[in-house]
Formats: sequence, structure tokens, C-alpha cells
Amino acid sequence: MNTISHREAMLGYLSSPSKAAGFLNAAAEDGEVPYLIHAVRLVVDAQGGVGALAKKTGMSRTSLYKTLSENGNPEVRTLEAILAVYGIRLGFFTNAKTAK
Repeated sequence: MNTISHREAMLGYLSSPSKAAGFLNAAAEDGEVPYLIHAVRLVVDAQGGVGALAKKTGMSRTSLYKTLSENGNPEVRTLEAILAVYGIRLGFFTNAKTAK
């Protein structure tokens, strides 16, 4: 039987932009920014990595690595630029449990 790691399976799954968008929506619903940034990094890796992203956005690889690091704190426009490469837009949803 052939096996692959969880990471490899996730990267294969996230290579689909529509599945990546769903994954990012779920990460955003969690409400934890570090978790969302980690999710974005997984999508970037699945879509060709930081080097490919740097070429498409015109941003430096160093800047992107820092932005998507565990301690990264990207601006909204930076996240928008990154996600736009994959045809994904930021969106906002209400939480039915806490919305009044």
C-alpha cells in the first residue's frame, strides 16, 4: 500500500482554488489570525510556493516569507494581493450564534 503524509495530502487538496477558498473560509471562522496565516501559507505551498508567488505578485521572497511566518502580521492589502493570485478574495461572514 502506498502512503503519503498528511501535509502531502493537504497540499494536493489545496491545489484546487475552490477547495483552498473553502479551507481559508474555515480558518477565518476560527477567528485566530495566526491560524489563518498558517492556512494561507499552506495554500501558497500547494500552489507552487513562495518563489512562484513572489514572481506573480512582484513582492520579494524575503518579504513574503516574513509575512507568512509564524510571527507574521500582514496588512489586509498584502493578504488580498496574495490571495488574488489564486483567484480568492477576502470576505466576511456573520456568526449566526453570536450575531444579533
